[in-house]
Amino acid sequence: MNGRQVTRRIAWVAVLVLLSGLVLPSAAYAKTAQEIDASVTGALARFKSQVKGADAFLQNAQAVLVFPGVVQAGFGIGGEFGKGALRVHDDTVDYYSLGAGSIGFQFGAQVKDVIIVFLERQALDSFRAKHGWNVGVDGSVVLVNLGAHAALDTTTYNEPVVGFVVGQKGLMYNLTLQGSKITRITPSAQ
Repeated sequence: MNGRQVTRRIAWVAVLVLLSGLVLPSAAYAKTAQEIDASVTGALARFKSQVKGADAFLQNAQAVLVFPGVVQAGFGIGGEFGKGALRVHDDTVDYYSLGAGSIGFQFGAQVKDVIIVFLERQALDSFRAKHGWNVGVDGSVVLVNLGAHAALDTTTYNEPVVGFVVGQKGLMYNLTLQGSKITRITPSAQ
């Protein structure tokens, strides 16, 4: 085998290990309710500090679903995974996982916070009535494309469900949640 074939095989093995970790249940992803809640609180604080008007925007929401520290990685084949919580008026009511797989031109990895805001009660009730919810099939999420240090104008967003993807340096754009699967979970009791 030449050097290129060895490198290619190592890359495929790394992708398969990553994807198996995303698909198969693993103790590495086990989090307690308290750990998830603490991460959600931190993600919401980052969102409010990075986006002007975010606090007022969230106050008008029926609920907010937050996935802190979602890991996304890929090398031709990619995936993402995270755990989060649904909060209604600052109280956690359920826990969820977010997962997605993709094929196409992609390389690298990133960690991001995904915040999905339910602005209408009917959209929230429809979401909560399902055990598994596929973005784009069971409901759509309009991603807000803003640059870092942007401001939210709460009168602009008339969609029932609005999503934000927040990174360490502010909102990231040109992203999609299409095809993501959101599933209700029971956190670890430890």
